[in-house]
Order: sequence, then C-alpha cells, then structure tokens
Amino acid sequence: MKILVVDDHALVREGLRQVLKGLDEQVEVLEAAHCVGAFEIAAQHCDLDLVLLDYHLPDMNGLDALTIFSEKHPELPIVMLSGSVNPQIARKVMQRGASGFITKASLSSKLLSILSRVLAGEVYLPTELLSAGSLPCEPEADAAPLLTSRQEEVLYLLLEGRSNKEISQLLQLSDETTKNHVTGVLRAFGVQNRVQAVLAAAQLGYVKTSPSV
Repeated sequence: MKILVVDDHALVREGLRQVLKGLDEQVEVLEAAHCVGAFEIAAQHCDLDLVLLDYHLPDMNGLDALTIFSEKHPELPIVMLSGSVNPQIARKVMQRGASGFITKASLSSKLLSILSRVLAGEVYLPTELLSAGSLPCEPEADAAPLLTSRQEEVLYLLLEGRSNKEISQLLQLSDETTKNHVTGVLRAFGVQNRVQAVLAAAQLGYVKTSPSV
C-alpha cells in the first residue's frame, strides 16, 4: 500500500506517517510539503492507493489542487484534511470529487476507519453534510438520468466501489466496453468522475446493492 501525504507542516506529516501504520505495517508513506511536489510524486508513482491532501497549502488552494488531481488521476481517491469544521468547504470539496473530508482534530481511530472505507471504494460523507438540505450535488426531484440497463448495472457496481477491472470481470465485458459504459454513466449524471457519480446516484435513491448479473 502506498499513500501520499500532502501537508506543509513536517510534524503533521510525521504524525500521519505513524498513524497510517495502523492500516498496514508495511504501508509506504510518501510526503510533499506543497502541491507542485505532490503532483510530481503522483506522476512518478502510478501505483498510489490514496492521497491525503491538506486544504490550506502555501502554493495552491486545496480545491484547485483537488481539481488537478482529479483531472490527471481520476481513479485515485483523495481525502481532504482541514484544520476546521466548515460545512460549506466540505460541500465544495465533495462536489469537486473528493472521496472524503476529515478535520485534523479527529481521533486517529476515526481517521483509520474512514481511510479503510475509502480504500475499499466507498465515499465518506461528513456528518455535517448528512442533515437535510446540506448534501452536496443535491438534485432536482425530476433529475434522474436515463440509463440503459447495462449502464444501470455498471452504476450499481460503482456504488459498491468496484474498479473497472472488477466490473469487466463481473459483467463479462472488455475493458474498453466497461470504460465506455462508465463514461456514459458520468455523462448521464453530468459529472466528471466516479466519486461525483456515486454521490449524485445516492441522492436519487440508488443503494449499494447490485442487481443479479
């Protein structure tokens, strides 16, 4: 397992390095003090499993950095770290495609629990976003997209956190066909990445139980 920690405070990076051993004793933690360095590391390590990205960085706003990561590495889960609880920022972060948002005041056990879920393909919604009227990407009542039966099967598997490779195996499709169906799902929901599609689908009542395939 390989995780990139992006934070301009050396003590925070060192603390996270120790905490992340709770996920796997053999975890390899890469560090960057700014976004430019983080982008370089991500480009050099295509096998990254996760990025922990601080919201306040000296060279770039966390939202802008998240956008760049999403464009260059759409399959890479990003969890945003923040020094404060701000529902407005959390909503914006999740709308930009983050897999999770957590404050630095959280307990280590909570962080590890959230990261385990994200690594399993889930999306962690902060409790601040779970109250009525505060969920990100809140759709119109009639905004349910029209999906083909195959696209709907793919969507349910995305909700389960399945990778494209797993979807191909489960539905007995070629990798290219699966990619095309995923792209079709994203286009139907009017979103840019898988995380945003999962969030939008959850808003419309889709649940993480796939139909028989």
